[in-house]
Amino acid sequence: MKALISKSEIKGRVTAPSSKSYTIRGLMCAALAKGKSEIISPLGSDDTEAATEVLDKIGVPVLQSKNSWQVSGGNFREPDSDLFCRESATTLRFMTAISSLVPGRCRLTSAPSLARRPIEPLLQALRQLGVDCYQDEQAIVVSGGKLKGGVTELAGNISSQFVSALLLISPCANEGIKIRLTTPLESQPYIQMTLEYLAKFGIKVASSADLREFTTVKQTYKPAKFRIEGDWSSASYLLALGAIGGEIEVENLNAGSLQGDRVIVDFLKEIGASVTTGENSVSVGKSRLGAIRADLTNCIDLLPTMAVLAAAADGTSQFSGIARARLKESDRVSAVTEGLQRMGIKVVEKPNKLSITGSPARGSVIDSHGDHRIAMAFSLLGSVAGQTTIEGAECVAKTYPEFWATLKSIGGEVKIDGK
Repeated sequence: MKALISKSEIKGRVTAPSSKSYTIRGLMCAALAKGKSEIISPLGSDDTEAATEVLDKIGVPVLQSKNSWQVSGGNFREPDSDLFCRESATTLRFMTAISSLVPGRCRLTSAPSLARRPIEPLLQALRQLGVDCYQDEQAIVVSGGKLKGGVTELAGNISSQFVSALLLISPCANEGIKIRLTTPLESQPYIQMTLEYLAKFGIKVASSADLREFTTVKQTYKPAKFRIEGDWSSASYLLALGAIGGEIEVENLNAGSLQGDRVIVDFLKEIGASVTTGENSVSVGKSRLGAIRADLTNCIDLLPTMAVLAAAADGTSQFSGIARARLKESDRVSAVTEGLQRMGIKVVEKPNKLSITGSPARGSVIDSHGDHRIAMAFSLLGSVAGQTTIEGAECVAKTYPEFWATLKSIGGEVKIDGK
């Protein structure tokens, strides 16, 4: 599927979709709570569908209505088929840990792009807690009922999802669990989000000030009812579009959110965009933008968005703390470099740094590499440059299925070819 984008005049008001990260965290916590939990305003997307499907296979049905999901948790059963996690890394990693609580044996599979991403550090950490688990060429295999607890160690700079996965099961071990990180934790906001949702379900976790150590005693998850807030990661594309292409107001954004990508507001102000913040909304207007230097360690998903902003700004911007972006749905550092160079933008790529010199972009054909964040980010630059084709445009369904329709609703000249 291709998105054909022409030069556009952007103006309008939109509602940010609900948070994918919070929706999946809510589903997993609800699965661990015996009884019925209710998730209000969940996100429907490929990733969250993957989560509901695998939960159903282990005996956790999710009854879905338009604005609410009812989750009946706490009664796990051995699945009669593989747990296919599609391309959802959050689902795969969280379910790898939760499978240690499921009777019998679980085989977790995923799409090829996800299967290439690291999982062994999580498996090693689980083995330290008594879990029988391994990865072969076809699947991750976890034998349930063997979670003893105790102390486990792992690096904090590979994936925060490994730490969140361990935190989810930590109250379920008879001995309790202590997690020690051997390196500083990156993407700290995602751990804070996990701790926030654990608290909603009555779970208490003691953590060190630097989030290098977590201690949890045996506890019981309690069912909960809660609302999913808007997704700052998805909103970042719309807000950036306002800065380079017109005027836009994005509603359903929690100014006090723990989501790390909320920092996009600060970045937009620093780069020179006209930004107005309301109680639950942010408005951004087109302005002359200047160069920025930013460390993206704790907001790595913003790399494609910030790269596009830098391409439209005067001067040379520099981004550091980006090495982990190479381990996403694509090597996002290389994918960003490739796309910007195709559009005539000067880029210097290093292992953990990216320098981008802004200049007028020219239309081009952009390979999304099947990565939703690459597809959405380059659609913004296409709206300014015109005559841009995004290949693999269907990949936005992973987190933001309505993205192309939303872009059209605010003046985006978009034609979808192949659907």
